[in-house]
Amino acid sequence: MHIGRLTLAFLIPFVAAASASAQPPLSCAPCTRETLPAPEPHPHPYAQQRFARVAADIKTQPHRVLFLGDSLTEGWPPQLWQQHLAPFGVVNAGVAGDSTENLRWRLDHGDLDGPAPETVILLISTNDIGQNRAPELAAEGVRATLLKLRERLTNARILLLGLLPRGECPGDTYRVAAIAVNQLIRRCADGKHIVYGEIGNTLLDGQGRLTQAVSPDALHLTPEGYARIAPQLDSLLDRMAAAR
Repeated sequence: MHIGRLTLAFLIPFVAAASASAQPPLSCAPCTRETLPAPEPHPHPYAQQRFARVAADIKTQPHRVLFLGDSLTEGWPPQLWQQHLAPFGVVNAGVAGDSTENLRWRLDHGDLDGPAPETVILLISTNDIGQNRAPELAAEGVRATLLKLRERLTNARILLLGLLPRGECPGDTYRVAAIAVNQLIRRCADGKHIVYGEIGNTLLDGQGRLTQAVSPDALHLTPEGYARIAPQLDSLLDRMAAAR
């Protein structure tokens, strides 16, 4: 009996540690039981060419921050990028057209092959809702991306950006879906490893509309649109840098 109790006493800490390490490093539960689309590269030739350039930049450009996303990331005007993001050491890893499954594929095929960044900015899944996926499935795509990032970049902090407003008017189907996605993914932030931020409200006018001046197609941004969100993003990055 004494030997059995002694053995058990030694085993319990190891079993507890193994159980703790098996827990997902996120504070949010799965958003849906629906099966996610499997990771796959974007089929469009432009997206494939852009991915190759992104992978090369990640390997060759000195950087401290990795900005992962779709066309809303890729499309930053160069002058505004140099003014607001270059000082933080950010590399642009946006690929137009990407959904969450395309980004998850990229994370295993080159986007994380460079020096480990201190910070990752993540803005993804507007193309998921653009394919009329349920907000829960779009949010689960973000959650799966966060899990992959936490697995591969254990020391990096993640700035998880809420989806930017989409659709001209507050009641637009895509606008409502984006808000629903944001309500789900913000639960994944713990304020330590993952920080959540929304920077899109500055794009809206007093009636909550996305005007032609900031987004002629109610999705992509004009230089004025980027100029409006740039200070918000600067502030979030400043706070994260100060907290390191």
